Amino acid sequence: MRAMRLDAASCTLRLSRESIPTIAAGQLLIQVRACGICRTDLHVIDGELPDPKPNVVPGHEVVGVVQAIGESVEGFTIGQRVGVPWLGFTCGHCRYCLSGHENLCDTPRFTGYQIDGGYADYTVADARYCFALPDRYTDLEAAPLLCAGLIGYRALAMAGEARKLGIYGFGAAAHIVAQVARYQGRQVFAFTRRDDWAAQQLALQLGASWVGSADQSPPELLDAALIFAPVGALVPAALQAICKGGTVVCAGIHMSDIPAFPYHILWGERRIVSVANLTRQDGEAFLALAPQVPVHTVVQAFPLEQANEALRRLRSGDISGAAVLNIAGDAQSLR
Repeated sequence: MRAMRLDAASCTLRLSRESIPTIAAGQLLIQVRACGICRTDLHVIDGELPDPKPNVVPGHEVVGVVQAIGESVEGFTIGQRVGVPWLGFTCGHCRYCLSGHENLCDTPRFTGYQIDGGYADYTVADARYCFALPDRYTDLEAAPLLCAGLIGYRALAMAGEARKLGIYGFGAAAHIVAQVARYQGRQVFAFTRRDDWAAQQLALQLGASWVGSADQSPPELLDAALIFAPVGALVPAALQAICKGGTVVCAGIHMSDIPAFPYHILWGERRIVSVANLTRQDGEAFLALAPQVPVHTVVQAFPLEQANEALRRLRSGDISGAAVLNIAGDAQSLR
């Protein structure tokens, strides 16, 4: 099989030819058909997340077909299409796992970080952390749902009942969560890079009431703001954009340092919260909701061998919607 493995010294991926992996009890062997490219992959490749598996295969928005089933696995069949998300293992016995907060597990393992992920023809996953996928989506369309969609969904939940919602960084996660927010009757205000006309146009097409650059003030105070761009300076900017009692949700796993800011922009019971990973309950709830909205994913497809180019374009902001590796050469037209 082919696999794109991390060369940590050069912060790039190198194509490897290797044997198809074997599975143990509790695992699935999955033939990968598509894998989304997430900004977290950049953080892994650039060394901004500590202690990745040596020469790891990145990718945690994995769509594929079950090829083999390990002992003790129930609920899956050969040939079934499944998705593999970021959270790939939890201990099941720490206080967080036992209280329904497995996303905060003390000893988790993550797909494409400590576990080989989906930038390959085949991958192995713990069956407990695999999801059945809605039939309405092609492989390419489904891939962004598995992280961009799930993290956006969890971030939106942390905004509570906010009706006027600011979204900072209008990329893969934002273009999905904006659709869910509009479906729920919320008003969306989109903040992008100053010259990112493609993102601004996409936001308007998806029902945003206002679009502007991240250094602009919205036309009215917001109830909450979701920050998907990994830029710490956006936190005080978002605080100044929300009303008293509002919430700023930091939705990334990594962010540059938050600069000092005056206390008065936090005062008034404004809150700053972070999103950490996801739970399997999040996954089941969101994947049931997405077809009802229905969420439409905008994707740009790349072959596996062009993973480095896709990552370069993501880093430079030259992706509208979500980038996806079309590993199986899926010829289905995109909706």
